[in-house]
Amino acid sequence: MSSADRSARPRLVYDDDCGFCTWWAEWAVLNGEFEPCGFSELTDAERDRLPDGWEECVHLFADGTVYSCGAATEEVLARTGTVPPTILGFLNGFADYEGLREDLYRKVADRRDLLGKIVSAEPPAKSR
Repeated sequence: MSSADRSARPRLVYDDDCGFCTWWAEWAVLNGEFEPCGFSELTDAERDRLPDGWEECVHLFADGTVYSCGAATEEVLARTGTVPPTILGFLNGFADYEGLREDLYRKVADRRDLLGKIVSAEPPAKSR
C-alpha cells in the first residue's frame, strides 16, 4: 500500500456519463469524505487496479483496497454513517448476504437511466 493510499481521502470512481451515478457521487461527497473521480478522469494505473468489466459499476479506492459494485456502495454507506457498521457486520455474517447485496446493486444499476430522470430534478441532499 502506498503512503498516498493511506493518507488520501477515499477515491470514489463512478460513470460520469450517467446522471444517476453522478448524483450518487455528489451525494457521497456531500455526506462523507470522498474524492470523486469520473471514469473519464481515471489514470492508467487506477484503471489497472479495477476488476474486469469495471465500467459496469461504482468503485472505491480506500486504505489500499479496491471495493467494487455492491461492496463499494456498502462501504460508502458505512463511511457516511448512513448504515451503522454494526448492521453491516451482522449482515456480512450471513453466507448469502454478499450475493444478495450484489444482486440488489445490479437491480438498481440496471435501472440507472430511469433513476437518473427521477433524481435529476433534485440535487443530492445531506443526510444528517
